Amino acid sequence: MTTPALDQLAGRVQAAALLVGRAPSSVRDDALRLAADLLEEEAPALLEANAADLAEAEAAGMPEAARDRLRLSEDRVRAMAAGLRKVAALPDPVGEVVEGWVRPNGLRVTRVRVPLGVVGVIYENRPNVTSDAAGLCLKSGNAAFLRGSSSALRSNQAVVSLLRRAAVKAGLPEDVSTA
Repeated sequence: MTTPALDQLAGRVQAAALLVGRAPSSVRDDALRLAADLLEEEAPALLEANAADLAEAEAAGMPEAARDRLRLSEDRVRAMAAGLRKVAALPDPVGEVVEGWVRPNGLRVTRVRVPLGVVGVIYENRPNVTSDAAGLCLKSGNAAFLRGSSSALRSNQAVVSLLRRAAVKAGLPEDVSTA
């Protein structure tokens, strides 16, 4: 059973997916590069949100190995930004003709890559996965419905906030990445 708020959010993400799937590659790539820039520029606020998640995790008795997966550092934030830039530099998969053939009656058949629409991603307490998953979804013309673990809630919200701001700056709907 879903709540009305979740239904409304899903509707907004679905509407965003329609626009993102039709957006030019250059716009999607701009959003990825802008998100990378924002991650680096606003790393202190992101690290502060992560510190709050880490403190709560430690107080709850989370094992050190799990806290390490949750932990962000300046190096990890730079790696997140670098990952988004690498994805932006990849060729556009949308509209790529994968294969084609001509039937005996002369009919041309082609298999073309198209966006799925909305991609839901459920993952554990790794806030870096938030930017990775959203970046790959955006590059392929999809909206991302993200569900990270509650132990990384503040960190994930901070990352998604930056991704949404970058999307708007690039001319895309903010609901392209939603957590």
